[in-house]
Amino acid sequence: MPLIPDDRLGELSQEEFARYSRHLLLPEVGLDGQRRLKAAKVLIVGTGGLGAPLALYLAAAGVGTIGLVDNDLVEMSNLQRQVIFSTRDLKRPKVAAAADRLKGLNPDIEIRTHNLTLGSKNALAIIKDYDVVADGTDNYPTRYLLGDACVFLKKPNVYASIFQFEGQATVFDAEKGPCYRCLYPAPPPPGLVPSCGEGGVMGVLPGIIGSVQAAEVIKLIVGGGRPLIGRLFLFDAWLMRAMEARLDKDPDCPVCGRNPTITELVDYERFCGLRDQSPEPIPSITARELKARLETDDPPQIIDIREPHEQSMFRFKGAKPVPFGQLVRRMGEFDTAKDLVFICKIGQRSLFAIRALRDAGYLGPMYNLQDGVNAWAAEVEPGLVAY
Repeated sequence: MPLIPDDRLGELSQEEFARYSRHLLLPEVGLDGQRRLKAAKVLIVGTGGLGAPLALYLAAAGVGTIGLVDNDLVEMSNLQRQVIFSTRDLKRPKVAAAADRLKGLNPDIEIRTHNLTLGSKNALAIIKDYDVVADGTDNYPTRYLLGDACVFLKKPNVYASIFQFEGQATVFDAEKGPCYRCLYPAPPPPGLVPSCGEGGVMGVLPGIIGSVQAAEVIKLIVGGGRPLIGRLFLFDAWLMRAMEARLDKDPDCPVCGRNPTITELVDYERFCGLRDQSPEPIPSITARELKARLETDDPPQIIDIREPHEQSMFRFKGAKPVPFGQLVRRMGEFDTAKDLVFICKIGQRSLFAIRALRDAGYLGPMYNLQDGVNAWAAEVEPGLVAY
């Protein structure tokens, strides 16, 4: 059954007949399908690697209303894969730059921009006005937030994620199949799974997976084909291999199961362990403060927890390289009487590293380099290239 009821359908103009003629020739889409696309409202959360091709193809397909949620600015590193932006968009809000591009592609559609962070306080109010939610995010708190919100509002959630060379996509619809928590009941421990910003991603991969999302959205709106409800599409661009896994609804799911225990949105940062719940805060040190400390008679020991291939791009002089995965078993190499400063790319993994060492019983003083080696490159050694 199509998502868009007949009473919401309008007519197509002569220009729209010409624009969408290739859709109209498909009996599976046809005139009614195109009218449903025109009447549909789709919310895309995240206008990055996945959201870029997703938004472009939905705009080109004639989805009448597209909502864009993001609060980031366009950065140089985005341009390797976020094809909705160009160099002239640098430092612009992503939703504004994306809206301009989409209106240029299809001036007949409506673009709604939400230049904000989606959270428990605003998610339901924003999502309720849309027919479909497409998850183009890259963090666990927002994924769980969207998953739960879509169950509560009975909206289909077209989900995807990418990392390095691999991607996955599915459709979560608790009315017909599993929800996000059925697949991922609990988030991984903080720091275990690096983000694309830390682990990298092949530039074309989000284009492939984002296009899969767009196809799923179109099928849901038009009503036809076989949506990825109850199926997980897996793709490896490096090996050029695609697979499929079956997803079953969990009858004991705390959100969509027979006896749900989660009936409202929660604090997802805390749920995913990203908000420090320890009574003892983790001390940090800025790049400029670290520079000053290194010039004293008692400099701290720098522990570089990045992977070897990262260190080859940016070598921190005098640092002891100990990759994150080796930290706990090698903590006997550290001098508990000396201040340790942990460094990574952006200062996130190093926070988790300090927590892991604390949990393992390390008692020496530890500091986190705020904003990581990228801050050092920007504030102390401008000749070094941030990555």
